[in-house]
Amino acid sequence: MILSYHPLYEGDQHRLCAGRDPDRDDLAAMRKADAVILPQGCRASLYQAARQCCARVFPDYDARFAYPGKIGQMRLFQQMAVPHPLSYCYTDTRAFFRHQPNGILPLSPPAVLKLDWGGEGDGVFPLMTNEEMTTLIERLRSYESTGQSGFIVQQWIPADARSLRVVVTGHEMVSYWRTMPAEASPLACLAKGGRIDRASDPHLISAAESATASFCRKTGINLAGFDFLFSTDPSVADPRSPLFLEINYFFGRRGLQGSDAYYRRLMKAIAYWLQKGAVVPRPSERKSSP
Repeated sequence: MILSYHPLYEGDQHRLCAGRDPDRDDLAAMRKADAVILPQGCRASLYQAARQCCARVFPDYDARFAYPGKIGQMRLFQQMAVPHPLSYCYTDTRAFFRHQPNGILPLSPPAVLKLDWGGEGDGVFPLMTNEEMTTLIERLRSYESTGQSGFIVQQWIPADARSLRVVVTGHEMVSYWRTMPAEASPLACLAKGGRIDRASDPHLISAAESATASFCRKTGINLAGFDFLFSTDPSVADPRSPLFLEINYFFGRRGLQGSDAYYRRLMKAIAYWLQKGAVVPRPSERKSSP
């Protein structure tokens, strides 16, 4: 019996758990199920209940809930020993000042500050000087007054305002560059005016997809958008090496040719997973060039 909590996937039994924690009826249904299909935005309580009651759960969000937020992702990248920008993590501004009493950045600017939450380019601040960090501290304190805390100060990677998104949907990948026009933000993001480029530097795309497949094999992640940077300055990082930037368990659909196309891919991925079990996403077949 396939039990589905996804609003668009009809299993043998279909339940919804939006806005609430699972109850006794949910737990009973999960224990009887051969597999449980969860929505992309499921809360921790629903995922944990499904994992405790059923051996097969899609998507695999073990890493998402074990390493929450951008700070958690940095810990995961460190534990997995994958290349990523040098990052300093702080639970709040008090922790920052314990390590940096003068309020200056822990690395030479330019740098990037990222809030522990947020997406689509929100909560990301380029810092060109230490004075900009001083100004931003008050904003961080205002967030903390509402219960939102935690941030990362990260090494600036020169990348010509370009980043690569690799979207994993079960056994498949879709990859594309996000590029910014010259007059726009140096941080590549479609929500901030970025453009999609699917063709440039296929050898770099292949390198990122191979790194993603290896990472997913080790962590079990099977539904997420991975962001990568490639340095344009060899003195900062190897230009051929993909740097893991972050993992997006919620991601936009524009680069996937819209929501309808994404849901078709998702339904295909679920069907494949139900038939084959745990799978590793396959890198795309593309012509590689130096």
